[in-house]
Amino acid sequence: METDRKSFKKMFPNLSEELEGGDSKVPIDAVRTGSDAAEAPENATPDKFRNYDPNVVDFIRRCDTEEQAKTIISYMEKRGEVSKEYAKELRKQLKRKGVRSFGPKKEEGYYFKQGGLC
Repeated sequence: METDRKSFKKMFPNLSEELEGGDSKVPIDAVRTGSDAAEAPENATPDKFRNYDPNVVDFIRRCDTEEQAKTIISYMEKRGEVSKEYAKELRKQLKRKGVRSFGPKKEEGYYFKQGGLC
């Protein structure tokens, strides 16, 4: 879409003023060389959850009800991912304090949002 200066000024008066004013200048403090450009933050991948293995509490935090949390605890205990003692402590906390005592609910897309991918 081509536009002339007059139309541009009419459509975007503030932007036009900034562009033509010349008063808004941003100092450049550093220059990237070819070798460190690949390591620039905008080229980096979020590593916050790389190789992260969710634990039983992470799964409980996705639950809406105590029944769902009990199912998670039993499943993880059956697979040997939590000990019988720890499973007993989790059930006790669940019964006394409820499912939200393990932390706020982790909604759909939680890890993407926390990792900066959304």
